[in-house]
Amino acid sequence: MLKLVRLNVKGMHCAACVARVEQALAKVEGVQQAVANLGDESATVRTTSGEATAERLIAAVEDAGYEAELPEETTDEERLAEREQESRRQWRLVLFGAVCSAVLMGLMFVPEFRFMERFMAFRHPELVDPLLWGFILGTAVQLALGWQYYRNSWRALRHGSANMDVLIALGSTAAYLLSFYVTYRYSYGFSLIVFRGVTLSVLGEGQSPHSMGAYYDSAAMILTLITLGRYLEARARGRASDAVRKLLQLAPREASVIRNDEEVRVPIEQIVVGDVIVIRPGEKLPVDGVVESGDSTVDESMLTGESLPVGKHPGDEVIGGTINQSGSFRFRATRVGKDTVLQEIVRLVREAQATKPPIQRLADRIAAVFVPTIIAVALLTFLGWLFWDWQTTGHSDVAHALINAVSVLVIACPCALGLATPTAVMVGTGLGAENGILIREAAALEAVGALDTIIFDKTGTLTKGEPAVTEIVGEEGVLALAAAVERGSEHPLGEAVVRAAEERGLALPEVTDFAALIGQGVRGTLRDGVQAPALQDGREVLVGTAALLAERGVDTTSAAEDVERLQVAGQTVLHVAAGGELLGLIAVADTIKDNAAAAVRALRQMGLTVVLLTGDNARTARAIGDQLQISQVLAEVMPDQKAARVRELQEQGQRVAMVGDGINDAPALAQADVGIALGTGTDVAIEAGDLTLVSGDPLAVVRAIRLSRLTLRHIKQNLFFAFGYNVAAIPLAVAGVLNPMIAAAAMAMSSVSVVSNSLRLRRAKLME
Repeated sequence: MLKLVRLNVKGMHCAACVARVEQALAKVEGVQQAVANLGDESATVRTTSGEATAERLIAAVEDAGYEAELPEETTDEERLAEREQESRRQWRLVLFGAVCSAVLMGLMFVPEFRFMERFMAFRHPELVDPLLWGFILGTAVQLALGWQYYRNSWRALRHGSANMDVLIALGSTAAYLLSFYVTYRYSYGFSLIVFRGVTLSVLGEGQSPHSMGAYYDSAAMILTLITLGRYLEARARGRASDAVRKLLQLAPREASVIRNDEEVRVPIEQIVVGDVIVIRPGEKLPVDGVVESGDSTVDESMLTGESLPVGKHPGDEVIGGTINQSGSFRFRATRVGKDTVLQEIVRLVREAQATKPPIQRLADRIAAVFVPTIIAVALLTFLGWLFWDWQTTGHSDVAHALINAVSVLVIACPCALGLATPTAVMVGTGLGAENGILIREAAALEAVGALDTIIFDKTGTLTKGEPAVTEIVGEEGVLALAAAVERGSEHPLGEAVVRAAEERGLALPEVTDFAALIGQGVRGTLRDGVQAPALQDGREVLVGTAALLAERGVDTTSAAEDVERLQVAGQTVLHVAAGGELLGLIAVADTIKDNAAAAVRALRQMGLTVVLLTGDNARTARAIGDQLQISQVLAEVMPDQKAARVRELQEQGQRVAMVGDGINDAPALAQADVGIALGTGTDVAIEAGDLTLVSGDPLAVVRAIRLSRLTLRHIKQNLFFAFGYNVAAIPLAVAGVLNPMIAAAAMAMSSVSVVSNSLRLRRAKLME
């Protein structure tokens, strides 16, 4: 049995870390798939065996050099507080590093820098040496800011891997040690202080520490800029995951519940199924339920993306997290805790964020070998510049060669590569959830980008799915007889017949041996007689298509003229027969949804071919198609044939999305390249399609496709930035064009730019 385990993982900073965590989890017996997410510091593991326990998975992550825990061990509020505390710590380090780096830049660049000489030269002349102050401040930065990179590097190397922190530690340490060597060799002030001696600086006229090969400022600026980038990146990543946090905050912490005939306030965790809850104007609904008394309007935009409030009356379902507006009412809880629609949406969004689109595979393969490759390139750069200097000047400049190698180490960071896809997926799925679009997995985002055909089921998708009886043709008692059989059906047409009989106050005879004939109609056997000619007890009654009656030997030619007239008008015709004779016809009309035509028009403008697929007869289907301006109509298709029709279009080279109700159309949704299930507020068929649209509005399909295309576009942009940055920057660093400080700034900004580009999705308009 497939089981999903989610872990919070601490210590991941780049694509190499992600790959390391995934490899460690994949080695645990019973793990089918492991996906680590740098964006929200988590890992999602699909297991097929009881051997892959949470304890073993956590141990595997810790053996790889990272920290892991189950989400239940830390609440979302606690994780947010930890991140904010860590963010403040990083900001303090940035400020400290910036001050020290600013002073160091002056010390290293300005010849004979003497900013403290007037204060200390007479009492402590040894303290005016720029190299000495470079050593003091550089060491302070190296210890304060560099400690986290040294610690993470040691963890990675100890477990046989290399990550971004290894590159940073190598780069900054190389620049620092070179400077330390220069200080020790050339600064007599430093040398004699060790032995409590006193001397002045040895820098000659026009000399600066840089001219002597000291780069304390570079080492400090590398750490400062990279820490600044990590701080900005963390802030941006926090905003990228805001959607889930906002969803979780929709539910109130307390609610008014009737207990022992008294109204009391209780935490929502104490609400149980069956509790009666009191809701007043402006309050949020704590759980899902059914209205028992009172009338009101409820804002369900958090769930459906639709801004118009929905009227609620006794018997109507309500959803936790929505906001009551005008009136007060009481409802009985039907789903609480993790069973609510809101929690189901949160679960789906988190699972989607834990998946990867196929486009990420290239980045994963590169990340697996990136750090060792860059270390090799840096070593070759160092040796190459030593050889070049010796060939051109007759001697090798170790400092020059080392600084160029440091630039390679610092600028070639895989952090942007690791953030490119997950941040865009996080923002995209979060924006979708806010608009009633639930994405099952990230692969669907990429598949949507290649679509060229959209197939719509008719009933309940383009039409309201609430048909009404418009005309009855035939003998007396036809409606009562049909309603008696249809009473056992859940089909919208059958419900319309039953509703019409109830509105007319008709007495319905009892029917036994009911059977639903998929795609054709229903049958049953009369137990009691009714007041209609040619009917006797025990006769079989058929309600459905002409094909059903013909199959049972019933002649329908006498009604052909009426059938054609009704079908041309776009109405569905139900034939009613008993005892082998046609008794009459019932015409049922299903009106088109308000936004159906606008949705079809928008999809065509997006370059997509729209197809109408229905089990209804050809004339009725054609009438609906004409009203919606859909030229390609596939009618009289049985539910078990819909998947075959989808397959036929795919075999013609078309990339197909199927839009249906998510239950009856499940085979077709599964066959399509992308299955789009339309749900209703409290009946979300999450498992039926790749995308689930909580709202029944056809325009939600347009919004979903635009969201998917926008998300995929941002993923491609991010990967282009990440790859393009390294492709352009590494050669420049090898060529000695970039100094380490510029390299560090560029590296830090590359990660920030990728996350910021993903955050632009939050402002995207899904409808023009």
